[in-house]
Amino acid sequence: MEIKAPDLGVDSAEVSEIMVQVGDVIAKDDNIILLESDKASVEVPSSAAGKVTKINVAIGDQVTEGVLLIEIDSADSDSAESTPETQEKPAENKTQSNEAKTEVASDNASESKATSAKAAAKSATTHPLPDLGVDEAQVAEIMVSVGDMVTEDQSILLIESDKASVEVPAPEAGKIEKILVNVGDMVANGQDFIVIVGSAADDSAQVDEPKADEPTAKTSTADKQATQTTGEPKQAPAKAATASTAPAATAKLTESQVNEKLTEVYAGPAVRKLARQLGVDITQVSGSAINERILKEDLFAHVKNSLSTQQAAPATSSSAHASLPTLPDMSNAAIWGELEVQDLTRLQKVSIPQLNYNTYLPQVTQFDLSDITETEKLRGELKGGMKAQGIGLTILAFIVKATAYALTQHPRFNSHLSDDNTQVILRKSVNMGIAVATDDGLIVPVIKDAQDKGIKQIAIEIGELAVKARDKKLSTKDLQGASFTISSQGILGGTAFTPLVNWPQVGILGASEATMQLVWNAAKQTFEPRLMLPLSLSYDHRVINGADAAVFTRYVASLLADPRKILL
Repeated sequence: MEIKAPDLGVDSAEVSEIMVQVGDVIAKDDNIILLESDKASVEVPSSAAGKVTKINVAIGDQVTEGVLLIEIDSADSDSAESTPETQEKPAENKTQSNEAKTEVASDNASESKATSAKAAAKSATTHPLPDLGVDEAQVAEIMVSVGDMVTEDQSILLIESDKASVEVPAPEAGKIEKILVNVGDMVANGQDFIVIVGSAADDSAQVDEPKADEPTAKTSTADKQATQTTGEPKQAPAKAATASTAPAATAKLTESQVNEKLTEVYAGPAVRKLARQLGVDITQVSGSAINERILKEDLFAHVKNSLSTQQAAPATSSSAHASLPTLPDMSNAAIWGELEVQDLTRLQKVSIPQLNYNTYLPQVTQFDLSDITETEKLRGELKGGMKAQGIGLTILAFIVKATAYALTQHPRFNSHLSDDNTQVILRKSVNMGIAVATDDGLIVPVIKDAQDKGIKQIAIEIGELAVKARDKKLSTKDLQGASFTISSQGILGGTAFTPLVNWPQVGILGASEATMQLVWNAAKQTFEPRLMLPLSLSYDHRVINGADAAVFTRYVASLLADPRKILL
């Protein structure tokens, strides 16, 4: 049995640890591989029990969804192979062969009818798409044609989203009867995409196929073929319809490529989108995948090569950028002293491409202070009861609630800028990313629909996500879909900092350590000690104006000063 990589939620992830060895006997759901991406570390469980017979990946390999990880000798499959039904098959085939020889001498017509019934026993099956890991994705390539014979798990469709490129395998072996999607179509989980006549039908027809020394059986085979042909009159129009739609789909794709002047290249929509964002002329990029298809890694390699060789950047308005020079030669200890080289963690290394996006963002940071004296008193009154329920109530829960409410009142901060810089895409739900520091690096799990949740529920989810993050138990869904991010330094110290906007979001709120400060009370004409929380709002200046940022930050500060406003 083959154990393959599940939906990772990213283009690829690196094999960080292999937790089993050849010969190990494992149970279902035992962890077998540790994968790391710029989002999280994920332990991949086995989908079946059995003995490990082969490990198909090595530490450091980059894997994608569907990649074969290990092979096991499944106890279930062994027992299935030894069932009476399976054991009877050789005898059954032998009997059929003997019967065929007898019928050659007596009645060829009877054999023809029996074979026709076997061929008709297997009908065409319509198959739905598996879980793609996203709401919808685009058909980038159809790798088979009507009439092709395919094996089980052979790649037949390439699906691309802004998250990943996924090759959809054939759900069974057999003959392609009909393809229900076209290149360029947007498809969703569970949508019917292909019709296959299973190979079992062909097998049954081939059981009694003649050998060279059985000339009479050739007539029987011809009878079988004639029976199959006359038994499928309704399938021919379906094939013709599919054949007629295929050129239309190809023509549509070619027209789109011509409009973008990219007919020379083979790349999916997610790669083309990234090329536009990076200002790369995709026609100058060499593809490394099958049929010279361009991957995101090819784009990054092209940019790196262009920078290192000081080549002129592509002639686009957004492509002007500079690179850092190489490090100086530090081999002279008299000048540089002793050196120690330490490797970055895998999580840190794979996070670098995402952090590089900030090079292209015109980011500004707005600073403010929030008087949380009364809020801290309220938290002090509530935390005892919460603790008795196993809930840790921190100031972060109040910050999340206040910010989520503020985003509903200022929706532009809960948005994305369109690829062509002409539209703002407003998010109706507030999916709040919470930056969590771990030993391996920073990751950002997401609280979904934070605007609809109370402070208690938010506190519960913060605690659960923090534990899962530090134990490397976060799922891909825990890390996807954020519309805004909060980065809290809690008791780590510092008066303020400049958090980096997590593209494609347009804003991130930083919170530093709250300190007691003397604040002027105009009504009493005196200074009073107040607990002040520093806020740092970084934003994409293409979407957010400075005045709007100041208003938003002050609004969040006022909500934190008096949480009762959130309840109104």
